[in-house]
Amino acid sequence: MEYRHLGRSGLMISEIAYGNWITHGSQVEEDAAHACVRAALEVGITTFDTADTYAGTKAEEVLGRALKGERREGLEIFTKVFWPTGPGRNDRGLSRKHIQESINGSLRRLQTDYVDVYQAHRYDYETPLEETMQTFADVVHSGKAHYIGVSEWTADQIRAGWELAQDLKIPFVSNQPQYSMLWRVIEAEVVPTSIELGVGQVVFSPIAQGVLSGKYEPGKQPPAGSRAESNSQIIQRYMSDEMLTTVQQLKPLAEQAGLSMAQLAVAWVLQNENVSAAIVGASRPEQVFDNAKAAGVKLDDDLMKAIEGVVGGIAERDPAKTVSPAQRP
Repeated sequence: MEYRHLGRSGLMISEIAYGNWITHGSQVEEDAAHACVRAALEVGITTFDTADTYAGTKAEEVLGRALKGERREGLEIFTKVFWPTGPGRNDRGLSRKHIQESINGSLRRLQTDYVDVYQAHRYDYETPLEETMQTFADVVHSGKAHYIGVSEWTADQIRAGWELAQDLKIPFVSNQPQYSMLWRVIEAEVVPTSIELGVGQVVFSPIAQGVLSGKYEPGKQPPAGSRAESNSQIIQRYMSDEMLTTVQQLKPLAEQAGLSMAQLAVAWVLQNENVSAAIVGASRPEQVFDNAKAAGVKLDDDLMKAIEGVVGGIAERDPAKTVSPAQRP
C-alpha cells in the first residue's frame, strides 16, 4: 500500500480507502463485511469511509464492530452528515441541531471517541453556511473530529466553506466527489479550486459502480446479483450498448499494463495530482485484494493517451453536474 497526504494537511491516508456505502448493513451479511475489512487491513488499507445514513445507520455499526480491537491511532475513520437518519424534519441537513446530534450518534455506532475527518455529505441550501461551519468548528474544537471535509460540493461552495473554516481556524482538507474515467465533472472547476486551496479529493465510484471492471457486456443481461440489477442510476448512466462497447475496448490496454480492468480504473484516478485516495467497496475479500493492487501503479503517458482515446469522447465533463439533478434542492 502507498500513502498520501490529504490535501495540504499533515494527515496521511492510504491511497486505497475502504468504503461501505452499498454493502455493510444491507447487501452483505455481517460476517462477509468483517472479512472484507480484515482483507483491507491485511493489504495495508488504513482509511475507512462511511456515513450516518448508509443502510439506515447500520453501516456505521457494522464498521465499528469490524474495527473493534484495532489500534485506533493507526486508522483514519471518515464519516458524513446530511442525509436523513430518522423521520423528523431535523433528522437531516446541516443545521447545528442535526450536526451535533449526528456526530454523537456516529461516534456511538463506530465505537470511537473521534473521527479523523467529518464530512458534509452534500451542501445544505436551507441552512446558512455560517451556522454549518461554526458547528463544524465546535465539533473539531471539542475533539470529536480532527479535520472537516465535504462531499459533492461545487467549486464555489468549497471556496466559501474553506474561507469560513480559515476564519474559524479549523482544517478544511477534503472533498469526496464521484470520479472515474467515465465521470469527470470535477476536472473543470473543482480540481483547480481545490489545488489552490489545498483541499484533496477522496473519490468514490472509481470503477463506475463496477462498469469499468468489464463485467457488464453489451447486449447481455447483467450478471445475477450484480449492482446493475437493482441500481437504476447505473442503468440510466452507463448501461447503454454504446457505453459498454467502449468500456470493453479498455481490456487490451489493461492487459498491456498487466492490470485487471478494475485495477486500471482505480490506478487511473490516482494519476490525478489532486486525488488523495480512491474509495473502493467490496462484497468479497477477493475484490479488496484485487483493487488494492492499483496502489502505487504509475501509468505512463502513452497509456494515459490511449485510455483518453477510448473513453474521452463519452466521459461526462459538465461542471453543472458536480451534484446530480436529483440531489439539488
